[in-house]
Amino acid sequence: MTRVPTGSESSRPHPSKMWRLGEMPWRGSAFQGTRARVIIDNDFSGDPDDLYQLVHHLLSPSVEIRGVIASHLQEGDPFDPGPDTAANAELVVRDVFARMGLTSTEIIHRGSPRPLPDTSTPVESPAVDLIIAEAMRTDTSAPLYYAAGGGLTDIASAILLRPEIADRLTIIWIGGLEHDGLAVPPPAAMPIEYNLLIDVAAGEVVFGPGGPTIWQVPRNVYRQCLVSDVELRLRVAGAGPLGEYLYEEVDLVNRRATSQLRGPGETYALGDSPLVLLTALQSLFEADSSSSFHTVRPTPLITPDGTYRAVHTARPMRVYTQVDVRLMFEDFFLKLGEFCRWQADA
Repeated sequence: MTRVPTGSESSRPHPSKMWRLGEMPWRGSAFQGTRARVIIDNDFSGDPDDLYQLVHHLLSPSVEIRGVIASHLQEGDPFDPGPDTAANAELVVRDVFARMGLTSTEIIHRGSPRPLPDTSTPVESPAVDLIIAEAMRTDTSAPLYYAAGGGLTDIASAILLRPEIADRLTIIWIGGLEHDGLAVPPPAAMPIEYNLLIDVAAGEVVFGPGGPTIWQVPRNVYRQCLVSDVELRLRVAGAGPLGEYLYEEVDLVNRRATSQLRGPGETYALGDSPLVLLTALQSLFEADSSSSFHTVRPTPLITPDGTYRAVHTARPMRVYTQVDVRLMFEDFFLKLGEFCRWQADA
C-alpha cells in the first residue's frame, strides 16, 4: 500500500508562491517570535495521519520547526514494505514541501533505516546529529519539544550517544499501550502497540532510567482523534490542491482497507495531530496544554514484550487521557483554508 511519490520532480505540482519557515505571508502580518522549538519525527511513508500533522505544524507560527526527521517503519509494514522506509519517508516529506511551495528543505533529515540492535547500541544517522546539536544549544531559552509520531529509534540513539540531552528536551510521543486503571485495549488490539512495535528496544531506552521527560499520548487517546469523511471532503479536499492531496491519501487507505475490514468507514483517526495540539496550541497565560487532560505518574519501564513495568520511584511523566479535538481540528481546518486561499490568489 505504499504512498511513496512516483514520477519525476517536474511532475509534482509547483505552486507559483514560494515561502520559507518563519514567514507567514498569508496572515497579512508577521507573527512576532516563537514560544518553543520543535523537532518533528515521523514515519512519513506510513499511515497518512502524519501528513496532516506535518502540514499543521508547518502552518503554526508559535513554534519554530528545527528539524523534520523522516524515520523508518517496521520491516514488512503494509503501508510501505520497503526496503528503505526512511528513504521513502524523506521522499514523502520533500513532496509535501514542494506542494506547499516551502523552500526550507534544509531542515529535512533522514533517520536510521533500521531499529536499534539492542538497548545499548545506537544507530547513527543525520537525524541523530541534528537532535544532539539542537538539544545542546546554549543560545536560546526556548523549550525544546521532540514531537514523535512513530518509532523512537533516532531519539534513543541520540540519548545513548549523549545522555545529557535527556535533561534538555521533552518528548511528546504518540504511542504505547493503554495504562491499567486508565483505559482498556480496543477489540482485537495488537498486543504490542503499532508505533512501539517499530522499535521496542528504543522504547526501552527512552522510558528507562536517565531518559527524558515524557508526555505520552497512548493508543486509547490517539484513537479519540476521529474525523468524519464528510469533514475531510468538505473542509480538507475543498480547501485547494494541498487539501485534495491530503484527502486522497486517506481515501486511498480507506478504499484499500475495505476488503479486509467490515466495509468502508465513515471516520479516520488523525492520531498524530496531538503533536501540534500539545506544542503549538498551548494556552497564552501559564503556557500549557490546558484544554487537554492528563495524569502524572512514575515513568514505567517498557519490557521487551511491549508492556509496562511499574517503577514507583521513577521520574514523573504525563499520560494524556483526553485531548481537545475541537481546538485541534478546527485550528487545522482554518489554517489549511487560509493557506490554500493564499496559494490560489494570483
